[in-house]
Amino acid sequence: MAGTDRQTGGEILERTRQETKKPELYKVLLLNDDYTTMEFVVEILESIFHKQPAEAFRIMMAVHTQGKGLCGMYPHEVAETKVSAVETRAREHGFPLRAAMEPE
Repeated sequence: MAGTDRQTGGEILERTRQETKKPELYKVLLLNDDYTTMEFVVEILESIFHKQPAEAFRIMMAVHTQGKGLCGMYPHEVAETKVSAVETRAREHGFPLRAAMEPE
């Protein structure tokens, strides 16, 4: 009965799996300025980046002493949203705080 058996001509059929690729991550950084208060930076880190108070303080000190601080690593769209949220909230409170994103 033809049709029920596959004729491969001696070749082996392989099943291939598609591998899913993890999205590229981006660093979200807060950049130092001379006007934004340390308290406001800690508030941003706790509210937007969901950092615990001790971690938020450590990142704020890195921003203050080193000029920038790493807030987290996120997929591109999430990183863009976080940067936008930081800058929007800073403008609402009259601060020039800036955030940036860069590839991992």
